[in-house]
Amino acid sequence: MSGVALFAALVAFGVLTGGTAGLLGVGGGLLIVPFLTLVADVPQHAAEATSLLVILPTSLAASLVLRRRGVGDLATALRFGVFGALGGAAGALLALALSGHTLRLVFATFVGLVGIRLVRDGIVAHAHRA
Repeated sequence: MSGVALFAALVAFGVLTGGTAGLLGVGGGLLIVPFLTLVADVPQHAAEATSLLVILPTSLAASLVLRRRGVGDLATALRFGVFGALGGAAGALLALALSGHTLRLVFATFVGLVGIRLVRDGIVAHAHRA
């Protein structure tokens, strides 16, 4: 994919990612990284770095909308942000120490575990309502 088609796909996916971030409270990395690696043929390290750059404006925009509606705890967010930044720097250094193949496996394992947990919690919650 190249040229106009790639640009159109990136714009459409950006809108989808932003909507998902606002709707589900995620930065979009779970969508962006696979899209960049599988569709746009971006190497794993570059896809993860690009995802982190995309998340900043996306999460800020969604956070401002929610905050204006009185949703969210600013003090907690700031604490998470400070420690998250420290962890993010450490994680970036670790990612750089791993091969692209290993990093892709780590990412896939993480996404799989999150998916399993969400399905399990959904089943348990449904069973408790029944």
